[in-house]
Amino acid sequence: MAILDKLFGQKSLSDLDAVQLRKEEILLQRQRDKLLKKIEDVATHKQKVFTQGAATKSPELRKALAMDFELKTQEQVLAARELNLRSKELLTVSRLRMMNESRGKGKSGGRLNITDRDVARITAWISDDGVGSDAYNQRLDMILEAGADADRESLDSAGLTPAGQELMRLWEQVDAGEVKEPEALEIANQTVRSKSKILGQGEV
Repeated sequence: MAILDKLFGQKSLSDLDAVQLRKEEILLQRQRDKLLKKIEDVATHKQKVFTQGAATKSPELRKALAMDFELKTQEQVLAARELNLRSKELLTVSRLRMMNESRGKGKSGGRLNITDRDVARITAWISDDGVGSDAYNQRLDMILEAGADADRESLDSAGLTPAGQELMRLWEQVDAGEVKEPEALEIANQTVRSKSKILGQGEV
């Protein structure tokens, strides 16, 4: 996992260079494209071998063709495994680059503090042939979203009372269309009054 050793030698996303991430992304894309071409070529060769075997009646020739078919199948399986690996590495680098660029533009990209445990989990998922790209994408999201959630909680609580934090959550629900604005306003009024009473500040 040289790619991970290179990327995760740093512990913070802010320490990763977006330009270097893009270079690694391009390299991985080229490797993936070569593997795709190789798998296609092997599949085409296997089809020809099978057709040739079906057309001949010679046991000796069929035996040789069968061996060739088996070897090409093994080659195809190995290439598919490597393709799965490269695809997951490419996904990882692409996601990191996009998050890095979002942060560089002042957008909220989430806080990705990559711990040793995170690296171990990501490395295991990439190495596991049983974890396809789609499943890996979901698992990678768990780590990235965990960082984003931590950032959101930190932002919500910074300098805010419990009532203020509740207002932040209500506005997010309005943004998502989960609550209508008039209803949210009523809830906000009730919440502020309730929280104020709890804090002994009386009616608002």
